Amino acid sequence: MSILEKYNKIFTEKDEDGMNEILHDDYKFTMHASGKALSKSDVISWAMSDDITRDKVRIVYENDDIGIEHAFVTFKDGNTQAVMSVFKYQDGKIISLETGATNIPK
Repeated sequence: MSILEKYNKIFTEKDEDGMNEILHDDYKFTMHASGKALSKSDVISWAMSDDITRDKVRIVYENDDIGIEHAFVTFKDGNTQAVMSVFKYQDGKIISLETGATNIPK
């Protein structure tokens, strides 16, 4: 199973231990749509909440250094975005994630 396949399974199952394992301690998540950057603990807290649902997740490309995926993300407030994500890997873990998002009209 690839790193992104593992990550997607962990995210869907809200597996906090799995998130701690797959995310590097120096992990950083940059959301270009909002300009925010989140730490490992920020992302794990968010992933364990009911704020976000991912649908039609598709791994576009992956090798030992990088993974690229596209998904439709719906937030608890009802907003939906098409999100392109670039994951960088280090030591077999995800060290960074950068996203670009397009709002989908309701």
